[in-house]
Amino acid sequence: MGKTDMSVKVIFAIVLAVVAAIFMIQNLAVMDLSFLFWTLSMSRSLFTLLILAVGIGLGWLLHSLHNQKRSNARDNKSPQP
Repeated sequence: MGKTDMSVKVIFAIVLAVVAAIFMIQNLAVMDLSFLFWTLSMSRSLFTLLILAVGIGLGWLLHSLHNQKRSNARDNKSPQP
């Protein structure tokens, strides 16, 4: 990976962060979230951030489980002495 690849990623991350900040500022209105017997009032931007964090966590967990499964399969294919 070259220096230009890293700078493109940094610029992309900065642009994405700015867009996310604008989105969060524009969605400060409070909303009611109902699930079964519970009702929770929170801002839309906080709810979106919460859902994003859950999605990132699940993605990381599934990715690590997939890598572990692939690593175990690769280890089991090694020739026996």
